[in-house]
Amino acid sequence: AADLWSVYSKPVPANSRELWTLFLQCSCVTAVIGGLFYNWMFASLEYSWHLSSAMGISFSLLLLLNLFLVHPARCVFSMIMPTLGTKQGRKLLLSTCIMIAAVNITPNIMSNIETILQVIKCICKNSSESLLNSTGLLGRASWEFGDAIQKNVDATNIDRPMNGHFQFSLLQNSSLIYQQMHLAGEKIVRDFLAVEVLVKDSVRIGNKLVAGFSMLYLCFESTWYLKNYLTNLHFDNFYITKKLERLAVDRRAAHLLVSSSKNLIRPTGLKLSREEVMLCLVQAMLLTVALMLMLVVVAMDHFTFSVADTAVRKAAQFSVVPVTLNIKYSVRILPFLSQLLPLFNEELPLQDFERSYQHHLIFSSAHCRISPPVPPNPSVLLVVGLLFCTLYATVFLETYAHRLRRTIASSFFESWEEKRALYLYKKLSRKHKEE
Repeated sequence: AADLWSVYSKPVPANSRELWTLFLQCSCVTAVIGGLFYNWMFASLEYSWHLSSAMGISFSLLLLLNLFLVHPARCVFSMIMPTLGTKQGRKLLLSTCIMIAAVNITPNIMSNIETILQVIKCICKNSSESLLNSTGLLGRASWEFGDAIQKNVDATNIDRPMNGHFQFSLLQNSSLIYQQMHLAGEKIVRDFLAVEVLVKDSVRIGNKLVAGFSMLYLCFESTWYLKNYLTNLHFDNFYITKKLERLAVDRRAAHLLVSSSKNLIRPTGLKLSREEVMLCLVQAMLLTVALMLMLVVVAMDHFTFSVADTAVRKAAQFSVVPVTLNIKYSVRILPFLSQLLPLFNEELPLQDFERSYQHHLIFSSAHCRISPPVPPNPSVLLVVGLLFCTLYATVFLETYAHRLRRTIASSFFESWEEKRALYLYKKLSRKHKEE
């Protein structure tokens, strides 16, 4: 492994064997990165298959040429890997989480809300239809009641035109109500779908912009780090490296490293400075805020599914509500009328009226078109959980990713690393003499 890395980090291969070894290394790296790039564009960013394939092939060929021919480009590319463990890598992973939520969780929420609306629409349609049908019952009851009144009036033999029937107006054009309800329901569905499409498109476009910017910034940050490493001897130069230890031993000044151990750290050690610990805590707090927002979306997914499932089950269990209309009518002759009108002294065949009418209000029907509720996808939740675990891991591994990036740069430019070690040694010597 050390020999392979030595060939990979050399500015110029020493012989043809190293040349072919370098070419095979670059080809393998390019094939893996090209496949990941294609999968990222096609599966995560949801580009078309043709565009993803074309971009993946073009990116792979360009990457192969740069890695094989340009030594600083190999260094920059190698530093991108540990840079994924820094803040920019977290942005990419967070962008992936948002995309997964937009593509998988948000449609579930919308679908379950649509199911709830369908249940409400079904109940309104059936209850209104049943209520309109009840007007027929009222009409029949009023007509029979009117017949009874008319018979009693006719039995009194009073010579005056009378009609005991009630004029009960029924709504005959019930289809107009059904049409208006159908149009209103369709309009709600269209508006709902428009909002769903708008949300998904907005999240998708925003995620693509963030992902593209993050990728460009990854390359920019690695290039910026290499540029400062090669031009500024003071930049990121506070590590006790092997070159610095060898230099101190050769000049019999190993005590300088012991006295400066509080300010210097070993690039391969696990020690974190106070500033590094505080930075990790701040980054963890910001990531927790993003996690809380994601948990709200996940909780909303479970809540809407629970409500939709309960609404569908309860709607199917709605019992028919019986409605009873009781009409009781009795006729009596007042005493003073019998004295004034001798005709009322005769036995009149007056009849009482008492009847009951039954009707049933129906709130649900098997003919309603209701989509089944969509349960949350456990695999999506597992992937999001693993991504957030990785995000939290990168928060505490960011410091070590920075150190690995510096180690990579020093292995690509060993002569410059010796100059940096000499600069740090002189700085420590000067500080020791001043003290």
